[in-house]
Amino acid sequence: MGYYLQSVGGQTGILEKERPIETVLSDPSTPPDLKRRLENVLRIREFASRELALPDNRSFRSYADLGRPYVLWNVFAAPEFSVKPKEWCFVFAGCVSYRGYFSESDAYRFADNLQIDGYDVYVAGVPAYSTLGWFNDPVLNTFIYDPETEVAGLIFHELAHQVLYVQDDSTFNESFAVTVQEEGVSRWLAKYGTPEQRQAHDVALQRKDDFIQLVMKYRWMLDELYRSDISDEKKRENKRQIFSEFKQGYAELKKKWGGYSGYDQWFPPVPNNAYLASLTTYTQLVPEFQKLLAKNEGNLAKFYQAVKEIAKLPEKERLAKLKEG
Repeated sequence: MGYYLQSVGGQTGILEKERPIETVLSDPSTPPDLKRRLENVLRIREFASRELALPDNRSFRSYADLGRPYVLWNVFAAPEFSVKPKEWCFVFAGCVSYRGYFSESDAYRFADNLQIDGYDVYVAGVPAYSTLGWFNDPVLNTFIYDPETEVAGLIFHELAHQVLYVQDDSTFNESFAVTVQEEGVSRWLAKYGTPEQRQAHDVALQRKDDFIQLVMKYRWMLDELYRSDISDEKKRENKRQIFSEFKQGYAELKKKWGGYSGYDQWFPPVPNNAYLASLTTYTQLVPEFQKLLAKNEGNLAKFYQAVKEIAKLPEKERLAKLKEG
């Protein structure tokens, strides 16, 4: 009950602070930079519905300054010898692989208790989230000052959750939304981006692909380790060694990137099972969704319908159908 109360209180706090973007734009006290960014959001929002067949509603047509760097903090957890995330089940959202808190201290307090119980834990600040159409999600100070392509991608991602949300399948939901996000940003840049923006986006995508490949490599190694018949003591020893190699692999990636350190903010000092689980939730099925989009000749409306049909299947059949293309 306490968790639900903090969720209601957090959402209410956002609703109390949001104002229509038009009102913010007409306010003489609004800083010019914020006005420029909000005007661009309106263009992105129109593009989302017109070009990407995403819901045409009041989401992302209002603005709220929460006075903090993140809207909430997600807590991820995984058993000591598993890369599968722990799940929590809720009335409206079903079972998900994280637990969100509007208070950073509450998130870390909950994470500390999980750690005492023997779980690997990871806490991540979240700039935005979707209420799945229950409310009109606003633009927030937590992401409005990000680069244009990141703002656009986030809006496309969260609107995608309003197109489709499958209870009890975080990986399916997030991978679908990431696919829509990446396709949307690509189309936005093709129409409105400068050559410099398109080049920067291509570089960012290559870095992301490099990082995902690194994560999946070590996730597979750990999964093999945890499934083995060796003693727990030996598993712990090998686990430490694998994560040490993972950190070294990331250091080598940064050298390959010419010293780019943009992923440092998401790379914890001591990576663990929960950290890997948090990343693979968002990326694991993206290649399959991209193939399905290509099969529908890039027609997003048809793609959404195809995904909805697959979503009706039981989980194992759903995954098999998605993987067969």
